[in-house]
Amino acid sequence: MRRIIVVGCQGSGKTNLSRNLGRKLTLPVVHLDVLYWRPGWKPSDTASFRARVTEAIAGEEWVVDGSFAGLAFDLTLARADTLVIIDRPRWLCQWRILWRSAFDRDTTRPDLPEGCPERFDWKLMREAWRYDTERAPVIEAERVQHGADVPVVHLKSDRDIEGFLDSVSRAA
Repeated sequence: MRRIIVVGCQGSGKTNLSRNLGRKLTLPVVHLDVLYWRPGWKPSDTASFRARVTEAIAGEEWVVDGSFAGLAFDLTLARADTLVIIDRPRWLCQWRILWRSAFDRDTTRPDLPEGCPERFDWKLMREAWRYDTERAPVIEAERVQHGADVPVVHLKSDRDIEGFLDSVSRAA
């Protein structure tokens, strides 16, 4: 595993897993939110975002945090050797979003670009609530279209995630 994509609902733990994988395997971590969002939470235009993603995954080793299905998942999936899907309960993802918006408010996380501090966002909460019915099917359709041969690891619990990280560190 040298080119890994980690996907899942907002608040599922993608960023933590991506950072831990990067640390254990000594791989650079590419946070797609950093490439997409401009200061003040302004979205990038598609062409420039895709160009930044293409440049970020040009190397032979990386962990990508996020999918951006419909915008860049085809680019990352075409080069990936492993896809990790975190499938956590909706309530847990909602809780984590609320927690970080309350306790990390106005701070800058390493997976967010400059000028985009943590904040509460109803749109994000709605997207997280609807992830299983709206985003997951799009991700799966793109996976089948652009990376059907890429091995998939499904993680549903903290125990699954810890076990996966342990197995990766032994394999590395």
